[in-house]
Order: sequence, then C-alpha cells, then structure tokens
Amino acid sequence: MTPTAIQLISSALFAIAILHTFSTKFFERLAHTRPVHAGLWHLLGEVEVVFGFWALILMVAMFAIDGSTVATRYIDSRNFTEPMFVFAIMVIAGTRPILQTAMTGVRMVARIVPLPGSMGFYFTVLALVPLLGSFITEPAAMTLGALILADRVFARGISSRLKYATLGVLFVNISIGGTLTPFAAPPVLMVAGKWNWDIAFMMSAFGWKAAIAVTLNAVGATLLFRKELSQLRSTDNGRHSESVPFVLVFIHLAFLAGVVVFSHHPAIFMGLFLFFLGVAHAYQRHQDRLILREGLLVAFFLAGLVVLGGQQQWWLQPVLMSMGSDAVFFGAAILTAFTDNAALTYLGSLVEGLSNDFKYALVAGAVTGGGLTIIANAPNPAGIAILRGHFEEETVHPLGLLWGALPPTIIAALAFRYL
Repeated sequence: MTPTAIQLISSALFAIAILHTFSTKFFERLAHTRPVHAGLWHLLGEVEVVFGFWALILMVAMFAIDGSTVATRYIDSRNFTEPMFVFAIMVIAGTRPILQTAMTGVRMVARIVPLPGSMGFYFTVLALVPLLGSFITEPAAMTLGALILADRVFARGISSRLKYATLGVLFVNISIGGTLTPFAAPPVLMVAGKWNWDIAFMMSAFGWKAAIAVTLNAVGATLLFRKELSQLRSTDNGRHSESVPFVLVFIHLAFLAGVVVFSHHPAIFMGLFLFFLGVAHAYQRHQDRLILREGLLVAFFLAGLVVLGGQQQWWLQPVLMSMGSDAVFFGAAILTAFTDNAALTYLGSLVEGLSNDFKYALVAGAVTGGGLTIIANAPNPAGIAILRGHFEEETVHPLGLLWGALPPTIIAALAFRYL
C-alpha cells in the first residue's frame, strides 16, 4: 500500500517524538541557560507533553492538507477510553485510603520475608504489586507501586544505579504481571475478546510464567543491591500516620472497583470519578494532595500516542505480518520499545487466520518489551510522572531506563519463550 502524504508526515513526526523523549534533559537545560523563553523550554522538557505536542503538529498538518472535515473525522474515530481510564484510576489509586490499604498488605507480607533492613519490603513491592495489577489493572498497580517506592525507597537518598534498576524492574514486572487475567493488561485486552482468551487460558498460557519471571526479577534486584537496601530503615517516615476510617476506605475501594469494572465505558467510569471527587473533597482531612496534575499529564501523553499511533498502521502491520511465529516474539519485544504494545497486538487482531503459536508469540513479545521505554506500555508514563522528581534534574534518562529494564526483560523473555 502506497502511503499518503499525511501518513508519511505522521511517521516522521512519530520518529521525532521518540527522539524528543530522549532529549527532555536538553530542553530543561535550555530553560536555565535561556530564561527569556524558560516557560516554553520547561514545557518541551516535560516528557508527558511530548506526544501530545507532536500530535498537535500532526493535526495542524492534517487540517492544512486534507481539510477540517477529514481531520475532525480522524479525531472522532480515535478511541480515547484508555487515556481517560488511566487518569481516573491514577487519581483514585493514589489517595491516602487506597495507599494505606496497599501499604498494610505489603507490610504484612514483608514481615514474613526474613531479610534485613528494607530488603523484605523492597522485594514484596516489586513482586506482589505487579501481580496485583492482574486484578486492579496495570495502571492502578503502577500508581500504587510507584507511590510506595517513592515514599519508602526513592526518598531516602539511594544511589542512581538503584533508582534506575528499580524503575526498570517495576516497569517490566507491571507489564508482564497483568497477564494472569484477560482484562488488566492493555495488549491482552486488545485481543482477548476476539481470540476467546479467558482467565483459564491466561493462567495456563501466561500467568504462571509471568509469576515466575516477576519473582525472579524481584529477587535479582533485591540481592544485587542487598548492601544498600539492608542499610535503609524499614520504618515508615510518618507521612501517612493518621489512619483513615474503615467506612471511608471501603468507599474508596468501591470507587476503585467500579472504575475497573466499567473500564470500557467512559461515560460510566468518568461519572463515578466525578462522584469520587465530591467525596474526596468532603473528607479532605483524610486525603493527601490528589495527583490530578500527574494524571492529566499522563492522559495527555497517551492521547497524543493514540493520535500519532493511529497513522502508523501502514508500515507497522506489514512488518509484523512478515514474521513467522518464532521471529514475531522478538520482533514484537523490540517494536514495543518504539510504539505502545497495545497497538501491536491490536494490529495483530485485525488479521484473520493467525496460528495459535503466532498469537501467543505476538502477545508474549509485546508484554515482554513493555518496560524498555516510557512509551512501551500505557502505565509507564504514570510511573515516570510519580517518580521522576527523585531523579537528577527531575528527568528520567531513557538510556538509564533501558539499562535498568534489560536484565528483567531477558528474564521475562526466557520465561515466556522457553518455559
């Protein structure tokens, strides 16, 4: 198929956007050296703004070349349910009642792990929370995991190596940890209905392998940094010392469950979310600051990815479909680093007559590579938004993330391909 002018422009802008994600630190430095336009440089230095910014450029080009009718029709054809859902679930999962409940569960499990300092707690967060994502969805698990690690690990002056290794393991484990069920991981969700993948299939084909890989990754990171982790205090810093009434905790859990259950129906889950905001405002003394800004930035990032990614099918689908079932596993894992993994599996779902081996390899490869970059998996921007304040110049370097994610990605690849 011969690409149109807009498809060529969109692919060029998509490539520029990917390069931009590697250059956010450059724009932050410009903000300090050229203060006249510091606001613009700070804006371009926000990694969550990148894809939304270049999506805007694409829409301007589409209005100019194809006209307003075609451009408006294209936007209307995009599905923005995922950005809206991630925004709502991030804000609810990041509240004090939900976070305290998760922390209580993590502490209970961590006490069973006979390791010194914060080693047991660290292992439990990286092993338990990602698997919990199979039931509360990956974005919620990412939010909880990132907030807990920010409060109990990242805020305590740990080394840069430990920060990037932790981020890499968290991203990879979240990506594969949502494969125990057919509704929690975006790349699985894209194909589960069409390919009739139910919970029994997911547990037998993916779940047990994911659980092994998640545990091995958590063990590896804990042992590799055992000296530094053993010296961290295992006590809380008191930030959430005031307990929340059980009734309010139950209400928050009910809102969280409602948003998860109706995650495919934005009119319902956004209505629940607005109702939740009213409850949160009425009981402010039992709340910390709602992460509305972080949630909106992540939603903006994902919405931009939806707009730009929708024009990449002309080259991405032929590349995928030209591979055999053996090659597609590694091809999908690599391609995932440059485009959202849910987009890859969605393209695969459009093709009829695929073998069962090809279907498995495509999805397994897509979730395996989900931690390599910020755009590889939909929940990753949420983790970046929460944790980046603990990195130098509040910037997560893409090469540092890649370094931290490669070892757990290899473990995941071995588990899904050879177990």
